[in-house]
Amino acid sequence: MARVGVAVDELTTHGAAGAEGSTSQAEDPHVPSVYIRALGSDGAGVGDLPDGRVVFVQRAAPGEEISLRLTHQKRRWARGRLVQILQAAPNRVEAACPYYAECGGCTLQHIPYEDQLSWKTRFVQDALKRIGGLEVTVPPVEASPAPQGYRSRVTFTLLRLPGGRVVAGFHHLTNPKRIVDVEDGCILPDPAIATAWRQLRSVWGEAARRLPAGRRLRLTLRTVDEGVILVVEGGRGPGRPDVLLKEVDGLVAVWSTDSQGTPRLLDGQAVVHETRLGEVIRTSPTAFLQVNVEAADALQRWVQEVARVEPGTRVVDAYCGVGLYGRHAARAGGHAVGIEQNSRAAKVAGRDAPEGFTVLSGTVEECLSEAFPADVVILNPPRAGVDARVTDTLHAAGPERVIYVSCDPATLARDLARLRLAYDVSEIRAFDLFPQTSHVETVVVLERRAVVEDADGRSPDSQRSDSNGPE
Repeated sequence: MARVGVAVDELTTHGAAGAEGSTSQAEDPHVPSVYIRALGSDGAGVGDLPDGRVVFVQRAAPGEEISLRLTHQKRRWARGRLVQILQAAPNRVEAACPYYAECGGCTLQHIPYEDQLSWKTRFVQDALKRIGGLEVTVPPVEASPAPQGYRSRVTFTLLRLPGGRVVAGFHHLTNPKRIVDVEDGCILPDPAIATAWRQLRSVWGEAARRLPAGRRLRLTLRTVDEGVILVVEGGRGPGRPDVLLKEVDGLVAVWSTDSQGTPRLLDGQAVVHETRLGEVIRTSPTAFLQVNVEAADALQRWVQEVARVEPGTRVVDAYCGVGLYGRHAARAGGHAVGIEQNSRAAKVAGRDAPEGFTVLSGTVEECLSEAFPADVVILNPPRAGVDARVTDTLHAAGPERVIYVSCDPATLARDLARLRLAYDVSEIRAFDLFPQTSHVETVVVLERRAVVEDADGRSPDSQRSDSNGPE
């Protein structure tokens, strides 16, 4: 039964504290009642103010009547802070995390998991239609095998405050300058990381003196085949990594990185590995791999399936990271070229690579033409999507098949609109790699059209028919 008159503070069982600075934005007078009609792509509830503007409110669920205070106002839209739930949605659920009311790490814990998947499907569908102009049907997002405890890499921010106080956790939901102190109970880390974090906090000593010095540190815990590694970004000196390795169960190495991201081993095992898709990869402490191993495995296996690599198939693995797709293509008898801008990741991709897989270190826009000819191009760009020069190159001389792996429906839709001049969408699948958040991964398979249009949407034949005389 829906609850009426629920105060925001009742939505959590424990409010974690911690701050960097104490300033907060002034809020306008209270808005007594707004109906939440949808979810936005950032996980915020969407409603309409009495003056007609759209308002976005985190922690509000579709179907609810709420009161709020406005925190940011623009001419056509506003953001608000949830004050009270006047009529709760019948399917609202209690957040499993004790920090959910304040922490910005999750956005959808108050939404049942099945509904999270439905909304993510709508996010992708809406972006492809509204931004990309594509009338396509997006199948339901594939669920993560584990809706909780799925992250194999977690980064915490640590602040040393006056008086020897330490807070360490995630950024605050409404004030990123504040840090929510996360001790135990976060539902995102996998069990090995959750245990390591709990023990690390208990043994890092007064004012966290066994960690490198400095007011602000970023602490990344990451599972590898051998156990857990700790990477410390920022700070000075090594601290006491020997004590941490001894006292934290499963911790096998402590690294630090400088301002350029260059890793330095402080103590422990210098060589660690990660196994993905059957590939045992000698990884680096900062190499990027998807944090939801099981869900990523399903996505990556589908990419391999639709790539249809046979002996002799020429594959470009663009934005390749450690080169999972290129390695698989080479092992299947194909000829694969990986392209990776990050020199350290490119080194990891090329290390111990199978015969038939080579890696170009540079940007995709600079190196794509060099990697041609190709039968298949796999694009796996960061959230910003691909540079227009990449879509131009594919339009002019691209392969028969392009597989686009996206972590942002909006930039995916923009790039597909550019690629429509030469390619048609043949298949779409979406995967939930980040349960309890609004993020969704989408894979789109594109097939090259027999007649390619120019930038004005005309085919070469139509251009000839528009000319004033014979060729």
